[in-house]
Amino acid sequence: MGLFDRLKGDDAPRVAFFGIDGVPFSLIDEHPDVFPNLSELAAEGSAGPINSIVPPESSACWPALTTGVNPGQTGVYGFQDREVGSYDTYVPMGRDVQATRLWDRVTDEGRNATVLNVPVTFPPQRNVQRMVSGFLSPGVDKAAYPDDLRDYLQDNDYRIDVNAKLGHDDDKSEFVDDAHETLEKRYEAFKHYVEQDDWDLFFGVFMTTDRVNHFLFKDYERNGENEEAFLEFYRKVDEYLGDLRDRLPDDVTMVVASDHGFTSLDYEVHFNEWLEQEGWLEYEDDDHSELGDISEDTKAYSLIPGRFYVNLEGREPNGGVPKDMYESVRADLKQRLEELEGPDGKKVADRVVTKEDAFRGDHDDIAPDLVVVPNHGFDLKAGFKGSDDVFGVGPRNGMHSFDNATLLVDDPDARIDDADLYDIAPTVLDLLDHDYDRGDFDGASLLK
Repeated sequence: MGLFDRLKGDDAPRVAFFGIDGVPFSLIDEHPDVFPNLSELAAEGSAGPINSIVPPESSACWPALTTGVNPGQTGVYGFQDREVGSYDTYVPMGRDVQATRLWDRVTDEGRNATVLNVPVTFPPQRNVQRMVSGFLSPGVDKAAYPDDLRDYLQDNDYRIDVNAKLGHDDDKSEFVDDAHETLEKRYEAFKHYVEQDDWDLFFGVFMTTDRVNHFLFKDYERNGENEEAFLEFYRKVDEYLGDLRDRLPDDVTMVVASDHGFTSLDYEVHFNEWLEQEGWLEYEDDDHSELGDISEDTKAYSLIPGRFYVNLEGREPNGGVPKDMYESVRADLKQRLEELEGPDGKKVADRVVTKEDAFRGDHDDIAPDLVVVPNHGFDLKAGFKGSDDVFGVGPRNGMHSFDNATLLVDDPDARIDDADLYDIAPTVLDLLDHDYDRGDFDGASLLK
């Protein structure tokens, strides 16, 4: 359905979804002066904090948010996933998402979907009205479909992502300037296609918020030197979202959400180093650099963020843990992870979740056996090149959190108490008056 259909009298409701990657709800709620537009949306509609998923990592979160199901069904568990029956790993892309996306449901109904800059969508789908892929995509020339979208974005110097390497510099001014420019280009593209008014579902994501949070969030929370730069960036985010809301036709409901929360980062935790020091992880030789170098004597290894795999006989190529020892080995590891403390004496893990409690579906064969959901302040790493210390400090000062993600719906009838990321997809479909089987989702519609 497009504009011509509506002029003929088709008045089916529409939705415009704007993602603000990694924005915690408390940031908006505690600063109405910085977020006057989002505060107005919250007052006139519904708003609140929601939980993310296990693990709260963007590559896993966006497939879950856009399908309404857990990684056991999407098949995507993080930035890096493991091949079945192998130590080989790969970076999940759009074609690795095994569950049905929101825009596919809309398209199958004969309606139009514009999808801009959603992470884990490369290569762009050709069954939708238009799409430019987001995070992890190469240049716009390969990430945009159809040609007129690609041409418009290239002509307007559109950016898929900010230059995050600039955030490693002690002086953040160049990084902040780049973030503002990236944000502006995203807004201009969103505004252009919102005004096209030829879609039924508009789905666009601002990713730069996550980038700014990674490098400036502790400045915001603890009155650092870049606090005002952080807040000024978010004043611009709010201004752009307010303008987009003003441009939406009356038959469109606006939804704004983040995929996870954010908090200050105090320590990076190098879990494979910890496993090696504790005698759980051994390598074939001293010159190890990747997962495939682990030896048969290994009992467990880790992938980011906080995912642990028992080196199980018959499942891993060098599996040394017999199947009849699996439960006891996993239980021992779980207990040790729960007891692990950081240099400040605080527990690293808020909780340790088993595979059975976190994941279910047809694609749980690569699911981790345990996942650590960290306490605030502990960012979970898992490199294989070796780290001298278990606890360290890197260039980032902000990290993802499971709690305190954001959801705002421009509808006072939405119930956001006790909601989580899985509830967004069925809520959007209800707003679109789209029929679906409630059993298709791990969440439920928040409409009363």
